[in-house]
Amino acid sequence: MIRVLIADDEWMVRSMLRTIMESADDITVTGEAADGAEAVSLARSTRPDVVLLDIRMPRVDGLDAARRLRGLVDPPKVVVLTTFDLDEYVDTALRAGAVGFLLKDATANDMLTAVRSAAGGDAMLSPRITRRLLTRFTEPVTGPRADAERRLEVLTGKEREVLVAVARGLSNVDIAAEFHLSEATVKTHVSRILAKLACTNRVQAALLAHRAALLD
Repeated sequence: MIRVLIADDEWMVRSMLRTIMESADDITVTGEAADGAEAVSLARSTRPDVVLLDIRMPRVDGLDAARRLRGLVDPPKVVVLTTFDLDEYVDTALRAGAVGFLLKDATANDMLTAVRSAAGGDAMLSPRITRRLLTRFTEPVTGPRADAERRLEVLTGKEREVLVAVARGLSNVDIAAEFHLSEATVKTHVSRILAKLACTNRVQAALLAHRAALLD
């Protein structure tokens, strides 16, 4: 079972998220928090696998809470859920350790997929946010592209293929099916890619691939 903690200052949103999460046979809700401070406290006591975290909350907001959660022993994966898709929130959330970023108008299926992806070590972004990030970070400037290409030189041919698949938004399961590999082998490739590129998550690696024009 994937253990999920829900943090949002609006009780109706928490109720909606709980209903969605508990509709799945493989997910259980460990608790609900109305602000970031309560989310961190509950995370310490209930040890969730994933925290669904709103950005704008009283006392301690979601971005600060994400940073605090990252400092816990065996920290949970964080999926940020918000009505705001401003670039600075995405950047800050990713730097704070979030592995998923979804808008609150996402479908129930997307929310469940985000939780399962986070628990499995994948990252998931709202398609709309992904397009904005890629537009922002892949402008045709010679310097950044050349630097990205140099960083990718450490990868093997297979690792570059897997990186392209990651940049296309494929999950480990999808990559395994496309390349006829086991999911465990794909996870190993992704871990090595992140280590070699000094990236903390799949999203950063995907942006690097786009900067290097691997998908052109």
